[in-house]
Amino acid sequence: MQNLKTSIRYLKGIGPAKSKIFSKLGIKTIEDFLTFYPRTYQDRSLLTPIHRLQVGEVQTFVGQVVDYKGKRFQRKGINTTRLILSDGLRNIALLFFNQPHLKEYLPVGQRLVVTGRIRRFGHELQVTNFDYEILSQKEPVDTQRIVPLYPLKEGLSPGTQRLLRRTMHSALDEYLSSIEDPLPFQLISQHRLLDLRNALRTIHFPESFLEMYAARSRLIFNEFFFLMLALGQVKRSRGKMRGIAFRSEGRLISRFIASLPFRLTNAQERVIKVIKTDMALSRPMNRLLHGEVGSGKTVVAICAALLAKEYGYQIALMAPTEILAEQHLLNLKRFLDPLSVRIDLLTSGVKGETRDEILARVARNEIDILIGTHALIQEGVKFGHLGLVIIDEQHRFGVLQRATLFEKAQQGGVYPDLLVMSATPIPRTLALTLYGDLDISFLDELPSGRGKIKTFCRSEKDLPRIYDFMKERIKEDYQAYIVCPLIEANEELGLKAAKEMFEILQSGVFQDLRLGLLHGRMNTAEKTKIMEAFRRREIDILVSTTVIEVGVDIPLATLMLIEHAERFGLSQLHQLRGRIGRGSARSYCILLTTLAISNLVNSEEDVEPLDDELSKAVKRLKTMVGTNDGFKIAEVDLELRGPGEFFGVKQHGMPELKLGHLIRDRRLLELAHQAASLILDEDSTFSNYPLLQKVVKDYLEMRQESSPRD
Repeated sequence: MQNLKTSIRYLKGIGPAKSKIFSKLGIKTIEDFLTFYPRTYQDRSLLTPIHRLQVGEVQTFVGQVVDYKGKRFQRKGINTTRLILSDGLRNIALLFFNQPHLKEYLPVGQRLVVTGRIRRFGHELQVTNFDYEILSQKEPVDTQRIVPLYPLKEGLSPGTQRLLRRTMHSALDEYLSSIEDPLPFQLISQHRLLDLRNALRTIHFPESFLEMYAARSRLIFNEFFFLMLALGQVKRSRGKMRGIAFRSEGRLISRFIASLPFRLTNAQERVIKVIKTDMALSRPMNRLLHGEVGSGKTVVAICAALLAKEYGYQIALMAPTEILAEQHLLNLKRFLDPLSVRIDLLTSGVKGETRDEILARVARNEIDILIGTHALIQEGVKFGHLGLVIIDEQHRFGVLQRATLFEKAQQGGVYPDLLVMSATPIPRTLALTLYGDLDISFLDELPSGRGKIKTFCRSEKDLPRIYDFMKERIKEDYQAYIVCPLIEANEELGLKAAKEMFEILQSGVFQDLRLGLLHGRMNTAEKTKIMEAFRRREIDILVSTTVIEVGVDIPLATLMLIEHAERFGLSQLHQLRGRIGRGSARSYCILLTTLAISNLVNSEEDVEPLDDELSKAVKRLKTMVGTNDGFKIAEVDLELRGPGEFFGVKQHGMPELKLGHLIRDRRLLELAHQAASLILDEDSTFSNYPLLQKVVKDYLEMRQESSPRD
């Protein structure tokens, strides 16, 4: 039986030189190559007589070599050979460069099948960018069939496609019989899937598009199925770990809730109850807190933290960036200082004696909640008594990053509880993929009495009216944000910056109002001072960068103007908009962009811009204007960016799916999840399925190796 881990260089006809081409495509082994799937296909099965070929079209035809005509370009040292083919009614020329032995290989009288783009040069028909094969009894590879086109990297010649096809054909002949199907037969039969060998041959060389779709379905099912098995196994193994049974009475939680100026929603009360039950168990909690912007995740997370604190344990709160970590510090101190909860911040910006002092205090159990990035646990911070890890997720941590983090957080074989907060709504099926290792709680209710948010898209020409509207709102005792993409002006980008805008507006149109400036380069004390002044209504308009994206809650802030809105991602725009509409009054979000984009966004006709980036910008802003529903926004964001970019594949530890698409192939994802759950329920160690056991083990090891090291 052949070894699929064999280096690609040992495949017949490859060797060291050609293996470098494969290496550029990320292909190192035979297995890599067989799973290097086509990007698309070209139907070359229809043969057209030469005299009926259409100029400008890509077509396939048969002709006999009748003549050669050569020409040498002295200056460039290029020999051009025109090979003339005929079908008896019309001639056509194929152009070859620097191929002196062509006449020996393709002598007059040889019959060829050719596929290429037809053009007219003077009175002569020519074919460019062509593939050809000698007409023979052998199975065709490059013509007379549906032909695979593989994804290539820049710098590789067009002839690489031909090399890949022919090499793939021989690799399948040589190695396909070595492949064993790890799926149980009853599963293949139940879902009417192709067997693995058939699917692999067909995905590369389909006889019809119907066959190709069947092969894709089987291979996509494979990707999802093994992902679900791996996640399920991680989840079940955690259920056997030793955790902390928090038996707190909940006095701190009661005092905290009583101090809030609002009532908890039913959803918050329900989830807090679930978390209390979860934390009382002797196994570690692994829970995702999933909710819309403004649904009150922070309050729920604080309740979990207070439960751990009351029982004598410490809490690590990790945010994806230092700026967001600082925002959490400001918020938590506001809520928890009255309860004498000791909170501190440890980021890469904290250095020297201050850092040493924080490390010493956390080791002595003198800090209750330590906030930072996920480097908190990975940089050798020694907690005296760590009981709860809270991750503000935002799609930056992955399944395997969580697993690694979890392992490093344990003390003496006892694992802390884990609570993950996800700010962006994710459709349920995608939550299965992203968070299949966690139990999920949904905060599916916003606090009552929230005012509606209306969103508009406008251009620079509308600014005078917008500024007048802002003045009117401020006269009514409301406040406003102006968000800029940069801190300081950048001439190359030509974008407005927060500092510049603050100075212009303060000395110009808003000279009679109180303006504040907030950005990421300010230290924590400066940010706290500005935010508290804004909260106390000592600032009318806050000019800011995206540091307000998370955790800022000002009920009287009812207006947001976002400069250069086309430069922001959809999820980020939604997060920013979530900073307004926190009170009972109606709020307004104004997306400022170019006149051209504004016209397209506000057009009732569905005009599709030619430029792809422009088209995406228009779709993002149209979506923002059209809905406040975070789930709909997440769907569009996924569609525009694709799962890899949306979830940040490399950072996230998400599987780099070769064929599967989490939105398009949602039905297969559901089926794979159901099938994996049945097998895990029956036998979570796969002792009855040795092939499955090996594949899942290899899968987890591979993901662990490819998971980034921070």
